[in-house]
Amino acid sequence: MEVGITDKIVAVITLKDNDYKVGGALPIFYTDTKDELEEISVLLARITLGMVHDLGNGVKLVIKH
Repeated sequence: MEVGITDKIVAVITLKDNDYKVGGALPIFYTDTKDELEEISVLLARITLGMVHDLGNGVKLVIKH
């Protein structure tokens, strides 16, 4: 069985203003504020037992290691 990067990324979380930065077949969550971005990221990581990774451009990934 081959495992790729899309098998590890659980979700993408970003501000609505960054909608042009993300796309694809993964679940994408758009938020209105940076505080909501932080909150949704942490909650999704807890629910999925993943870790949040900040790309530094207003986009966060929840990844299972």
